[in-house]
Amino acid sequence: MNIRYIVAGLVALAIGAMAIFAGGQVIFLGKEKDYFVISWLPYYNFTMGVITVFITAPLILRAAPLAKTLALATFAAHATVMTILLTVYRDVVADHSLKAMSIRLAAWVLVLALLYLPERCPVARRGSSS
Repeated sequence: MNIRYIVAGLVALAIGAMAIFAGGQVIFLGKEKDYFVISWLPYYNFTMGVITVFITAPLILRAAPLAKTLALATFAAHATVMTILLTVYRDVVADHSLKAMSIRLAAWVLVLALLYLPERCPVARRGSSS
């Protein structure tokens, strides 16, 4: 198995588990936050976390053909939500929510880089003389 898919899958699994934990605390435990929480955001986070942990990450770990597409779709969903938070909700969104979404986006950029970038960088060639 390709180590890049293993690392990408583990990153996806970790970020998905964090989303389940964060969203689940608000949805199921009614945990109060010391900042304003946009009503639909915990549901989005929880749902995307579940999809990531139980579908996307396992497919990445198995290097399934659909893995790259699902990783790209997950990144696109997070980027869309971040855009909505920064535009529609810019006056009410909590800094904590923006930081959490930024971490998710950064994690998915890493996952996508691991899945899509070529195995070898064409610029750095082995055996080249200096």
